Amino acid sequence: MPVLHVVARCFLACSVAVSAAGVAGDALAQSYPSKPIKMYVGFPPGGGSDALARLLGMALPEKLGQPVLVDNKPGANTIVATEYVKGQPADGYTLLFVSASFAINPSLRKLPYDSDKDFSPVIIAAIVPLLLITPNDVPVKNVKELVAMAKAQPGKLNYASFGIGSAAHLAGEMMASMTGTDMVHVPYKGSAPAVADVMAGRVTMMMPGIGSAINLAKEGKLRALAVTTAKRATGAPDIPTVAESGIPGFDVATWESIQAPAGTPPEAIAKLNAAIRDVVAGKELRQKMINLGFEPDATKTPAETAQFIRSERQKWAKLVKERNIKAE
Repeated sequence: MPVLHVVARCFLACSVAVSAAGVAGDALAQSYPSKPIKMYVGFPPGGGSDALARLLGMALPEKLGQPVLVDNKPGANTIVATEYVKGQPADGYTLLFVSASFAINPSLRKLPYDSDKDFSPVIIAAIVPLLLITPNDVPVKNVKELVAMAKAQPGKLNYASFGIGSAAHLAGEMMASMTGTDMVHVPYKGSAPAVADVMAGRVTMMMPGIGSAINLAKEGKLRALAVTTAKRATGAPDIPTVAESGIPGFDVATWESIQAPAGTPPEAIAKLNAAIRDVVAGKELRQKMINLGFEPDATKTPAETAQFIRSERQKWAKLVKERNIKAE
């Protein structure tokens, strides 16, 4: 057979294959989703992550045309849920709703998954500022005074967190690193008991998610000194940032993201991303999120989400190494 005929046949075959792939992709984009979607949260019911996942679960059916069912698989700082979702079919019908632990855990533990290779990021739904709080009887009224007190009593003051390797723990280590202070970490099994001990004066300070403490601060049950993000929180604009209160460059937050198993069709990822962007842009849902202490974010593409998470993973890995933080 002449060489030109062979080339022509190969070109035709390739063109048909590419065309068929395009048609298949278009068909998936039009038909997805055709059944309910399940979204798994790595924390127990009742917490901030669970609340936001359920808000999105109630809003998304209007955009997707299918129910979004939220379920909880708590355990091991979201590792249980993450491993479970990794093992599910990559068809867009099983999603992971996960916090900054997704970027922190790889530096602290040997994991049964690779957060970079085993997942396809969909979107960052919200940023969660932390709130620097102290008991009312601690004799400080701002961050500068707190740092001065810590420097005057090295190793004698303490700070609470909602677990080893949590955002609150690493925020405390970041503050110690940037100020040259020495405070003792006291981990709790959850934010609620830790905040309760702050109110009772058993610990000197804590940086929980703003939603779990802001109302207590407004009621005068504890003192709020600053928020940890670079910008002031939308829901508490009168509270200064840590950076503007004496620790320039301090910018720490947790966040909530949605992940899909690696290999999920890009068309499904794109449709989910667009739907979440739309619902978070809605005035009513945005206000509900702000009331819970979230900063609605949902503006990143899947590629931008992946880059953001890589950057977060590198930041926390550097801190974990510098501070010699151990998971156990």
